Amino acid sequence: MKVSIGNDHAGTNYKIQITEYLKKKGFTINNHGTDSEESVDYPDFIHPVAEDVTNNRSIFGIIICGSGNGASMSANKHKGIRSALCWSNEICKLAREHNDANILSLPARYITIKEAFEMIETFIKTPFEGGRHLRRVEKINK
Repeated sequence: MKVSIGNDHAGTNYKIQITEYLKKKGFTINNHGTDSEESVDYPDFIHPVAEDVTNNRSIFGIIICGSGNGASMSANKHKGIRSALCWSNEICKLAREHNDANILSLPARYITIKEAFEMIETFIKTPFEGGRHLRRVEKINK
């Protein structure tokens, strides 16, 4: 199974650790992130992740920037993408269960790597509930 990952300079260290973590779990990684801590423009590294998920080249995406906001906003410009900015395990679980999130946006400056791993596990394992939530998710794209 393939996962796409993208990050800006604020997320480089987390991206490296997350990539290693996912590889140990048997995932193949499409790495679209920078490997440098020199300032870059996050959309350049986030749009390819959204394109991978949209075109079924990855089962889901993980994007990382300082606050997680800019990355998530960029990804959500793509039709069919439901990027969720998560800062806690509970928010992550609800993003999957209720919103069928297909990209996890992580705020590297506001969470620990341990919290990131916990949220990734939750994101992977939590199914979409469907039901009343499906009707709402179908209304997201205009």
